[in-house]
Amino acid sequence: MKNLHFKDFFWNSDLTCTSGYDAIIQYLNDGKRTCKEVEEFMKARASIEEKYAKDLMGLSKKVCGHNEMNTLKKSLDMFKLQTEHVSLSHLQLAQSMREEAKKLEEFREKQKEIRKKTEQQMDVLHKTKSSQFKKTMDTKKTYEQKCRDKEEADQNVNRNTNNTKQLEKLNAKAQQAKQNAEEADRLYQQNVTTLGKARDEWMKEHVKACEMFEKQALERINFLRNTVWTHLNQLSQQCVTSDELYEEVRKSLEQCDVREDIEHFVNLRQTGDKPPAPVVYENFYSGQRSPTGAPPSRLPPPIIRRGPLPDPTNNSRDDIVYSTVQDAGYSVIQY
Repeated sequence: MKNLHFKDFFWNSDLTCTSGYDAIIQYLNDGKRTCKEVEEFMKARASIEEKYAKDLMGLSKKVCGHNEMNTLKKSLDMFKLQTEHVSLSHLQLAQSMREEAKKLEEFREKQKEIRKKTEQQMDVLHKTKSSQFKKTMDTKKTYEQKCRDKEEADQNVNRNTNNTKQLEKLNAKAQQAKQNAEEADRLYQQNVTTLGKARDEWMKEHVKACEMFEKQALERINFLRNTVWTHLNQLSQQCVTSDELYEEVRKSLEQCDVREDIEHFVNLRQTGDKPPAPVVYENFYSGQRSPTGAPPSRLPPPIIRRGPLPDPTNNSRDDIVYSTVQDAGYSVIQY
């Protein structure tokens, strides 16, 4: 398939019309705007990455597993450390994005300066061409009018052949009209020649401008494509880098031994391997402990019938029967 070029498809049949040239300029302006939009997009993405990196950095400094111990603590410390490394990688990514955006800005400004010179030159040629065309059309009108005046003067001479004096006047007018027509013809031809030169120069520069504009369009499209490609490569590389950092955490988690952590805690904080002895019942009066250590029964002790109380008057002070309680289960506590 034959390649299409600007210089072959942006002409106009009207010499003063610039719609073809204007269409190319509009296309280039749209391309410049696209460069600006991509540049702003990348700067905004860089700001997002930078904010995310700072948030991650702050997060990595927060307490996480401070009171944990042994293998799990090592894993959590690795988790925080790699989170910090991920934040640093995102910060580097943001810087790389800004550098790419800066390159795009410089490319856009460079094209702008090159275009500016060509556009200024073409604007001058367009004005010269339009001015010369108008001047040529004006001299054409004058030339045509002078030709009509000459024809009219010749006709007047032919119609008045009897009066000699009148004929001389008509001949003089016809001669003057002829000279005027010849002068107008000369000026008209001169302006047509000048316009032709202006047209040739404009056409030559138009071709050069089209070639230069097409080259710029090709460079712009290629540069934008490569810029976006590089941007995506950076994002993909960031994913790889993050995964590599997270893999370090996974490796640390693989070394986390649940039983070892439990045993570590036991060995570090153990307080003894014997439970407390049971609390036994102690009788207030007997001073004896229950051999089984069982709690005292809440049932009342059995009631034992005793004989009649001795008569205190018939007993001496040495009689201990009256004051001694023989029943081991006797208690003054009322149930």
